[in-house]
Amino acid sequence: MLTYLPKRIGQGLLTVFLTVSTVFLLIRMAPGDPAAAFAGPLATNEQLAAVREQFGLDKPLLAQYWIFLQQLVTGNLGTSYSFQAPAAQVVLERLPYTLTLATAAIVLAAVIAIPLGVWMARRTNTGKELGVNMLTITGQSMPDFWTGIMLLTGFSVLLPIFPSSGFATWSGLALPAITIAILQVALVSRMVRREMTANFSAPYLTVARSRGVSESLLTWRYAMGNAAIPVFTALGTRFAAMLNGVVVVEVVFAWPGVGSLIVRALETRDYPLIQAAVLITALLAVGVQLLIDLAYPLLDPRVRLGKAATA
Repeated sequence: MLTYLPKRIGQGLLTVFLTVSTVFLLIRMAPGDPAAAFAGPLATNEQLAAVREQFGLDKPLLAQYWIFLQQLVTGNLGTSYSFQAPAAQVVLERLPYTLTLATAAIVLAAVIAIPLGVWMARRTNTGKELGVNMLTITGQSMPDFWTGIMLLTGFSVLLPIFPSSGFATWSGLALPAITIAILQVALVSRMVRREMTANFSAPYLTVARSRGVSESLLTWRYAMGNAAIPVFTALGTRFAAMLNGVVVVEVVFAWPGVGSLIVRALETRDYPLIQAAVLITALLAVGVQLLIDLAYPLLDPRVRLGKAATA
């Protein structure tokens, strides 16, 4: 633990630093002028020059990067051009909505995908398994925006059961969470099926079955116990990816999360806001991955932290 944890934290921080630095460079290479987006289409050249000077955009790229690094070290992520407020504060105000949506989606996916994957593994090479497998492939093939629009049409327009946008009530969480969960169920259930199928044919289960161990205990304690690490890793990795902002779903459902905030920041060329959003979500994603690694010994005592990443 004493050697593994500092090393893993250092790797995570380096990943975050490289990610933010890459984003810093790419957004400045992209077409568009933040000063023009801030000042408006009728701004004069003098007004644009004043805005660039105000935001430090008139400085060379290396000078801007040095200022960014200084702000990063002190925890100052700059002031959002469009909100005229600290960029980190704007992102943190939206972050709970993304966390709520991601948590609801991954819990829903786990509740459905794990039993479904076990059910498929129990019926390998049967007609029922083939039919469900085709459904999961269909769910995996559907784009998020199309799934969201179909759910909106069916359950907000034709059958006005759920709100069409926003998060005014908890019912507004249902459709975006289901939209995200459909893809996750398709991915995770197929992975669970693969792992459980391999475990069901393993010799240790044959021995346990010969000793009279019940099928439910064989499934959920023995086989699932050995499949726990890949299943947990898949769910944790998908959750970490959601924390970076489920952009398409948030835009479709006008969800007030980080994803829709990033879209607005890109439209207005709000550099500090984009950088703050990437930094905060990257830190969260790296933190989740670290927790996944630390949980491996709890799931399987044979795993040692120094080998957790490759177990």
